[in-house]
Amino acid sequence: MDSSGMTALAEVIAGQGLRVARFEFGYMAARRNGKRRPPPKAELLIPEYAAAVEAIGAEQLIIGGKSMGGRVASMVADELFGEGKISGLLCLGYPFHPPNKPDKLRTAHLEAIRTPTLICQGTRDPFGTRDEVKTYDLAETIEFLWLEDGDHDLKPRKTISGFSAADHLRTMAKAVAAFAERVCLT
Repeated sequence: MDSSGMTALAEVIAGQGLRVARFEFGYMAARRNGKRRPPPKAELLIPEYAAAVEAIGAEQLIIGGKSMGGRVASMVADELFGEGKISGLLCLGYPFHPPNKPDKLRTAHLEAIRTPTLICQGTRDPFGTRDEVKTYDLAETIEFLWLEDGDHDLKPRKTISGFSAADHLRTMAKAVAAFAERVCLT
């Protein structure tokens, strides 16, 4: 949660006047102590995520996360949205499928998600490129911000795209602020 990439994401979003709360799953915290194990199944992280949301206890909350965090958030979003506990969902670099395994989709719950959702994704993300994602049957409540030539961390290759990582972060932050304004006022 305090990697340079996550810190940069949080700072640029906060720079748009939004409060940002971060937490890390237990398996990630264990990695700080040298216990490098693969992540558990996303379903097993749901109680941990729900507890973090409950601890925040804010109104007009948009939940989300980067990669696995966004996936788990998307799995709890409709329940929390239905209870009036959240206003929306933000996923940064959603893992639509494992890299090099486009047939193992993680999208079934996204086909009917009712929660207003913004997914910010790089067009060359190995977890789901723009060309792949446009073929998926996803709910109309999902908006996309496609960041040209961005990878899973939204970073472009400047020499190819003409964009820098800072450019993409600014674009993403502005889109997040506009999304928050729309979903928190309705």
